[in-house]
Amino acid sequence: MSEGTSKEALQKALNEAPNEAPPAAPSNVVRGLAITAATASGPRYGEGDSSYRAAGERAGISRLVDAFYRIMDELPEARIIRRMHARDLSVSRDKLTLFLCGWMNGPSLYAEKYGPIRIPSAHEHLRIGPRERDAWLRCMELAIAEQGYAEEFASYLLRELRVPAERVLQTSRNPLETDET
Repeated sequence: MSEGTSKEALQKALNEAPNEAPPAAPSNVVRGLAITAATASGPRYGEGDSSYRAAGERAGISRLVDAFYRIMDELPEARIIRRMHARDLSVSRDKLTLFLCGWMNGPSLYAEKYGPIRIPSAHEHLRIGPRERDAWLRCMELAIAEQGYAEEFASYLLRELRVPAERVLQTSRNPLETDET
């Protein structure tokens, strides 16, 4: 995939803020995921559908999402983000699963069902600050740890998930800057 195509894909998925320059994307970014160097023991994550396959394809991603929302329900520091969701998490689970499938270079299931992926605008009705971002990432970190992924993939995945999490924080129209909620 060419550098221009990679930048277009990153911009489409993560950059919607009007009158704002798109984030700089390194030439090793494909559909939101950076490509890591191949290791002697495994594939280059982010290249082709290697990340999607490493996550267990749709079934594995669904297990990750189920663990993520279970942890969000259980973790005291995640209450701040759990309150942002409906009581019934069925739609949230479906959207996150389908989003992650495409984000990991698998099939574009989210776009097929829900339309274009617009991460910042999908969250613009919420007040997202550093605590909310960190709570979301902590839930994802614990969910990833439960999956039995290769250590390199688990580290890579969490590092890459920081990109959309940070983008939502940066584009929040009502960022929470204090520890008060």
